[in-house]
This record gives sequence, C-alpha cells and structure tokens, in this order.
Amino acid sequence: MGKLRMSMVTRFAPSPTGFLHIGGARTALFNWLLARHHGGKFLLRIEDTDRARSTPEAVEAIFKGLEWLGISWDEEPVFQFSRASRHVELAKQLIESGNAYYCYCTPEELEAMREDAKARGLSPKYNGMWRDLDSKDAPEGIAPVIRLKAPLEGKTTLNDIVQGSVTVDNSQLDDMVLVRSDGTPTFMLSVVVDDHEMGITHVIRGDDHLTNTFRQIQIYRAFGWDIPEYGHIPLIHGPDGAKLSKRHGALGVESYKDMGFLPEAICNCLMRLGWSHGDDEIITIRQAIEWFSTDNLGKSASRLDFTKLENLNGHYIREANNERLLRCLLEIIGEISEEKRNRILKGMNGLKQRSRTLLELRDISTIYTDNFSAPEIDESSREILAKVLQKLEASEEWTEASLEASLRSLASEIAISFGKIAQPLRNLLTGRKITPSIFEMLWVFGKDESVRRLKTALDCNV
Repeated sequence: MGKLRMSMVTRFAPSPTGFLHIGGARTALFNWLLARHHGGKFLLRIEDTDRARSTPEAVEAIFKGLEWLGISWDEEPVFQFSRASRHVELAKQLIESGNAYYCYCTPEELEAMREDAKARGLSPKYNGMWRDLDSKDAPEGIAPVIRLKAPLEGKTTLNDIVQGSVTVDNSQLDDMVLVRSDGTPTFMLSVVVDDHEMGITHVIRGDDHLTNTFRQIQIYRAFGWDIPEYGHIPLIHGPDGAKLSKRHGALGVESYKDMGFLPEAICNCLMRLGWSHGDDEIITIRQAIEWFSTDNLGKSASRLDFTKLENLNGHYIREANNERLLRCLLEIIGEISEEKRNRILKGMNGLKQRSRTLLELRDISTIYTDNFSAPEIDESSREILAKVLQKLEASEEWTEASLEASLRSLASEIAISFGKIAQPLRNLLTGRKITPSIFEMLWVFGKDESVRRLKTALDCNV
C-alpha cells in the first residue's frame, strides 16, 4: 500500500435506490476494517442525486443493514443531494481557472458526433467543439452544460493498491460534463467534491468503478487537490462463476437475516470474498481489525458459496451466547410462554449443536415448544416404556448423567439393547427421529413433565 497520510479516512457511498446488497456490504466492511485497523475514520455518504429512484425506505434499509452487521460510522451521514449548490459553485471555479468551459452543443450536434465516431470505428465521445470558443458566440435558447477541459495528450496512471499500476491514454477520455444544462451536477463532479471535502484518503470499491476513477483523477488534478488512494476489488460471483445475480443470492442484507444468518457469519464470509489471512477460515471481527491489510486483497473474483456460508453460520451459532440465541428465536417465532422459553434456554446447548441457521434452530426448538400429543405405541414398546416409567418415577437425582446411568442399567436388567429403549422413548417425548440425546431432553423437560408424558401415552394406549 502507498504511504499513509497522517489520518486515514475511508467511506462507503451507496445510492439509496434499493436494498443494501451483499456486494455493497463487502465494500462497506473493507473500508470500515481499513479505517479501524489504522485508527482512522469511517464515514457514510448517501448518494441520493437520482431523485426519481432514491427513497427514504432505501436509506433506512442501508442504515439498518450496516447496523445489523456491526459497521458503525464516525460522523453524521452526508446526503449528496443537499450539497448540489456547492458542487456547481466549484465547477464554476474551474471555468474561472481555465480548467472547464461552457458547452452549447445541441442534442442534434451531439448525435452527429456519435454517428461520425461510429462511422470511423471509434468510441463515441464529445469532440471538444466548444473547448476554445467564446460564450459570446453561443446560440440563443441553448442552456449550456459545463465540461471539464481534460488533457488531450499523455497518459493517466493509477497506482491501485489492489490492481497495481494501471494506465489509460488521455485521448480515450473526453471532456466530460460536470454540470448538466438544467444546472444539476453530475455524479463524477459530486463524488470528487464530496470525497475531497470529507477528507477521504482511501477508497476501496468494486472494479466496475475503475473507468470512473480515471475520470475523477482528472477532476482532482483540475482542482489541484490531493488524490485519494484507490483499491478496486473484483465483483462477487455466484457458485457457478457467473456474475452474482438474485438467483445466486444477490439479495439485501436483511434477506440474509431473514434466512437465519448471524451478522458475524456474514461478515466472516464477506471478508473471505476477496481478502485473506493465511489459511484462516474463521476470522472474528476483532482479529480482522488487527490483521486487515490491503496487501491481502485479491485481484481475482470470489464466489459466494451458500454451503460454506451455512457451515460458517453453524460455527457462530455454536459459539453464540444462549440468551442471545433465545432472543433471536423469539424475533422469529414471536412470544411464547415463560415455561417454553425456559425449556429452550435450558436445552440450547444441545439444540445449537444441530443447527446451521436460526431457521434450523427454530425448527428443532419446537421439540420444547410444541404441545404434547400422545403417539401410538406398539405392545412390545409399551411394556418397555412402562418399565422406563417406573425407573423415572423412582429417580431421586435428575441429571443427564444420572438418567443415562439409570436407563442403561434398565436395558441390562431386561436384557435388551439400549436402542430398544431410546427409539420409542424419543418418539413418545417428541414425535421426532432426529433430536438431542434422550437424557438431555428428559433433563430439559424435567421429571414432572417427562413422567406426565409417559403416563399420558401409556394410558392412551391401553
């Protein structure tokens, strides 16, 4: 990475035209980690200049998505549209310094330029028609745009902190529009002015912005401002290697929450999509802040693998605090009785070992929340369960260890395999084939409820 300035400032600048998608979340995370690693600032800018598509709901979704992921910003968010007059003011300063000019081309003239370029096999671009003309010669009734007076010769080189040195011939870039004929600033101008006035020193963003960066460098140079250091990361691809789309999971961050993922699992997954620390797969936020370096950002596209994400999420569920998991479950299933809440919490250690998502945790936790319905019991199982009932009623100690010792002792006493006890008892208690251990469930239900269920089932099968 290039030489660090005295105080690092990074930013995330989404457009509020939809949800916070997974690629945007990764961009925010990398910029946040870079700032936190160097003890700098991470700022948030809402690029809401597309008034037709920008919505308050999208702004709120961005805020909530970042907050859920644990990505905090250090100052009040900047709303780009509110600064439009400042952007235009500075564009006019470029006219005064000779680095920009008014262009009075008609739509018909611009179309003719495009057609001429295509006819000659060139990329369509503005030919600089008004570059050296005087505004006194402007036709009546034409509202001008303001264009940058870009260098016509030479090259622009970007020392990208991810891609390395990248060079573009200036002849490939035309005199871009800075202010439209309706007096509104363009994206290119607004981004440069805001980044400069927010003190942004480093920008990590998708490599689909690489062409924009060369244009923005020209604007920086026209103003005589310091240029931030840029790092352009490849876009995220789906498991099949194609560009990430909705069918792959290019969804809003809130959708991943709804699918039962924990924020730390999403962050860990995003870190591994384009950044690495040796062979480490499990990386906590604290570790990432300590280790993060742009030197380890990759140049190759990464693939979002849902199987890996689910396995990663399972790890974080197993590591999570039981009370926190209960709160997450209650957000999904709604209010339940205190007795059922206590059962889930008591059995959480066993439940979370068998869950990769909160939805799976919800499904298996119904063992302790569903109302009991006595199942049918065949005669041979009925005789065994009657003996189990006697053992359980006689049990003075009610722990997993004591229950296991007692029931295994019973299997030896009546000369059967323990499976002939476990299978009907599991079915009786829960109606499920896959559950936590029998001893754990008996302990969670408690003696009174376990005995009640056995008696009810046996009475129903008389």
